[in-house]
Amino acid sequence: MTRGCHLYTFFRQAEYAGVGLDQAGFDLSEDFTPFQTVSGDLTSGILILCDHARNTVPGEYGSLGLLQSEFERHIAYDIGAEALTRALAARLDAPAVHSCFSRLLIDPNRGEDDPTIVMRLSDGTVVPGNHPISREEIDHRISGFHAPYHNAVECEIERIMKTGTNPIIFSIHSFTPSWKGIERPWHATMLWDADPRLPLFMVNEMAKEDGLITDDNEPYDGALKNDTMYQHATKRGLAQGLIEIRQDLIANEQGVEEWADRLAPILVKAIARPEMHEIRYYGSRTDGTAANGDYT
Repeated sequence: MTRGCHLYTFFRQAEYAGVGLDQAGFDLSEDFTPFQTVSGDLTSGILILCDHARNTVPGEYGSLGLLQSEFERHIAYDIGAEALTRALAARLDAPAVHSCFSRLLIDPNRGEDDPTIVMRLSDGTVVPGNHPISREEIDHRISGFHAPYHNAVECEIERIMKTGTNPIIFSIHSFTPSWKGIERPWHATMLWDADPRLPLFMVNEMAKEDGLITDDNEPYDGALKNDTMYQHATKRGLAQGLIEIRQDLIANEQGVEEWADRLAPILVKAIARPEMHEIRYYGSRTDGTAANGDYT
């Protein structure tokens, strides 16, 4: 923990240093910041995370051998997720942490031992800068980008818990409207592993809106060992949930504002529920430690 907080302090000082971006979105500044924090009330009861906030890579990596157009796709980042993270943080006066590097460089929502932490092939696109790649280069990207982001998340949780608050951990992602030619019907879904508190509450609340199509663990399963939620929420027994919003719905400012207005009142209700702030160890479906029970 101490090492993480030390790195967090170092990068926090550089957080708002000026950056220079070329037209392809590659960071040409001397100091590339792996993450940024959004200030908020540490007693607000929630910490907002955004793993795939940006499509930038440090200048030393160039374009990873890809065309600029590839960085505008979902393979590079979660479209609209950073803007929604900041909009919700402002409405809730909540702290937030988001990454500043493209998942094409390294995926912060994967464990360090996950073979997909650096993608060689993503949605049909070969990433030349990742193939071939040595173990040494993967370790370099972990220590330079992946680890500082997770250290920042961990230290922000520590700061919050020192106030006597056990925060909800709420992560924001977006998904493509279709996959391999198949349309995805949902507007927003909640992913979860074994702790049902926040995700099922959110799904039930969103389902009250006429015409809003929602579900849980679609279009992905929320059980992923050593992902962000596993590392920072499951292991701590903190209430947690990962929302997936269809990217075309938050691709512009109007959509972001609409979804921030929709989600903020629901999250206020969730924060007000005492069970959301109790430490409960539900375990994980990924390692056989999940608590028995049918939560669906």
